[in-house]
Amino acid sequence: MAAVPGGLFAVYKPAGVAWGRVREAVETRLLRGEGAAAGGRRGNGGGTAAGPPPPRGPPLPPPASLAELNAAPRRPPRQHVRFLPAPAGSDGGAAGLVAARVPVLADHPLVRGPRFRRLKIGAGHRLDVKASGVFVLGIGDGNKLLTDLYDCHLTKVYTVGGLFGKATDDFSDTGKLVEKTTFDHITREKLERILAVIQGTNHKALLMYSNIDMKTQEAYELAVKGLIRPMGKSPPIITAIRCLQFTLPEFQLEIHCLHETQQYLRKIVHEIGLELKSSAVCTQVRRIRDGVFTLDDALLRTQWNLQSIQNAIWDCQLKVKTELEKTLGHQDKSHLHKTDPEMAHAADS
Repeated sequence: MAAVPGGLFAVYKPAGVAWGRVREAVETRLLRGEGAAAGGRRGNGGGTAAGPPPPRGPPLPPPASLAELNAAPRRPPRQHVRFLPAPAGSDGGAAGLVAARVPVLADHPLVRGPRFRRLKIGAGHRLDVKASGVFVLGIGDGNKLLTDLYDCHLTKVYTVGGLFGKATDDFSDTGKLVEKTTFDHITREKLERILAVIQGTNHKALLMYSNIDMKTQEAYELAVKGLIRPMGKSPPIITAIRCLQFTLPEFQLEIHCLHETQQYLRKIVHEIGLELKSSAVCTQVRRIRDGVFTLDDALLRTQWNLQSIQNAIWDCQLKVKTELEKTLGHQDKSHLHKTDPEMAHAADS
């Protein structure tokens, strides 16, 4: 019998495709079996983390007709007892009834139809149409794990490309041109100086929204484990930012952040241009890590099939469990420590 896999896995979302369409394509391929024979290793979407963006390619192809889940062997039909006419005897006497076990017609595939008509696939942190990269999905029991991952508030990592010398209405290179500026005066040293200021400002915000007293033992233990981060709602926070490539007028950044949107990252590129007394547009936003999932875990379009997804869920199962226990387990203990003094104060009063 075929079993629907349950857990979390990551796919590579190409640029130019909506995240909802990617999720629907994965579901359709599982139900109709497209790409069942595809093999190969999981990849990074066409390049290294600091390399050029992958080609956008053609739109997602229509699904094939071979069902992968529905074509898997089913359990045999149930049997029930029926009294059937016995074969007529040679003497021509009246035919009797005999008990016989026969299959239940309601269990016949032509009567029941396909086992799976729809799969519940949940989406993790979204990527907008222009962005590409790691996109986490949950299937079956993985939908609950998606909620747990949201509660962990894990860091996401992006490579962001920029181009000095022009500004657009939506901060991207495909937007409506607003102005052109000079950029010959910009150097890598000046850019890195601006990045240091951005990181310092966001570090103060990180400590403020973490609601932790930096002079306590708890803060020290959190810092050692790398768990100092807001565990609730907060504005977008950049935890680290550095320059990967600089060749005027182009540059590429690596940004580690929390609670961001891709449009916020494009705006950061625009503001960097202004701080350098020029202008800049964003040419690429590519997520290379989402929590515990990296580009190496992301399934390419040709690997969106049952076997590859089962393998991906199994490969990532341990590190997802470890991260949830580390983060949410500490959160529960921290909550208990904060509750005990409150209960003691209430008892005294």
